[in-house]
Amino acid sequence: LGPNWYACVMGTAIVATAGAALPLRLPGLGTAWAAVWALSLVLLVVLLVARALHWAHHRDQARAHLLDPSAAPFYGCLAMALLAVGGGALGVGREWIGTGPAVALDAVLFGAGTAVGLAAAVAVPYLMAVRQRPRAVEPGQATPVWLLPLVAPMVSAALGPALVPYLPAGQARATLLLGCVALFGLSLLATFLMLPLVFARLVTRGPLPLALTPTLFLVLGPLGQSTTAVGRFADVAPGVVPAPYADGFRVLAVLYGVPVTGFALLWLGLATAHVVRARRHGMGFSMTWWAFTFPVGTCVTGAAALARHTGLVVYDVLAVALYALLVGAWGVAAVRTAGGLLSGALLAGPRPAPGAPR
Repeated sequence: LGPNWYACVMGTAIVATAGAALPLRLPGLGTAWAAVWALSLVLLVVLLVARALHWAHHRDQARAHLLDPSAAPFYGCLAMALLAVGGGALGVGREWIGTGPAVALDAVLFGAGTAVGLAAAVAVPYLMAVRQRPRAVEPGQATPVWLLPLVAPMVSAALGPALVPYLPAGQARATLLLGCVALFGLSLLATFLMLPLVFARLVTRGPLPLALTPTLFLVLGPLGQSTTAVGRFADVAPGVVPAPYADGFRVLAVLYGVPVTGFALLWLGLATAHVVRARRHGMGFSMTWWAFTFPVGTCVTGAAALARHTGLVVYDVLAVALYALLVGAWGVAAVRTAGGLLSGALLAGPRPAPGAPR
């Protein structure tokens, strides 16, 4: 029961929040999205309890995850799960629990998720450098999973602005907004450092192992989430920061979001081609299939932000198309995960090695 299981929470919460960002206003959709958010909240509570018990009863395994370069980056999923559920509380959950409780829940989960995300962004690369067996991690072993702890602050940057209107006017609002901008820069520059390693490994060493191929979709996370973030900065900046800076945020939302969304669509095509190839070579289901959900959801919210700030219908159409892809991927991942849990395959320990011949 590793930290990668928090991807289920992220992938479920983004179905609700991305749906609420769409231009669609059909009867019953708000209730459906609130129900999906409630499911993500239940999943988060269950996993937090299960992981606490895991740390209590299997501390050696839990510590081993921190020293394993293939498992440690998934601690970024814990931060993003907290943030995603908190953002969903204010975005869609308030229809069921009320605005006051939704703001309180979002504030608590935003604070906890941001703290965990910043800790992971520092601790995981540090441990990979100095504690995870010297020289065991080589550039040729780079995978998109390494991006996970670096993307978590970007999720904070994208979801934090929703809390700005609920703070006292003046210093408090401006501090939170500019703090989110700082988190945006922290994550973006760190992603710029890591992404070349991932791309270089892909073109020089060939395709990823079959089970890891879905993680190529993780690259969409910082792209879509950063586009979402700059759009939300522009939404709340008027009245929070002086007029020249508020106008600058509106310009940034378009001049940054349009080219980054273009690159995200390029990467979506590349990643899809790799997944189709891997599937034809026998790629089976694993928990990495949840990589098809949250990153795509961030592209939905990014496209919706561009639609708001450009007024172009093409971005509305793009958001709806990506949301259809998201819902399909979430349905497949959820059904296969439920099946693996019922059969016991996903939580089964490694099989004992066969005895050596005499």
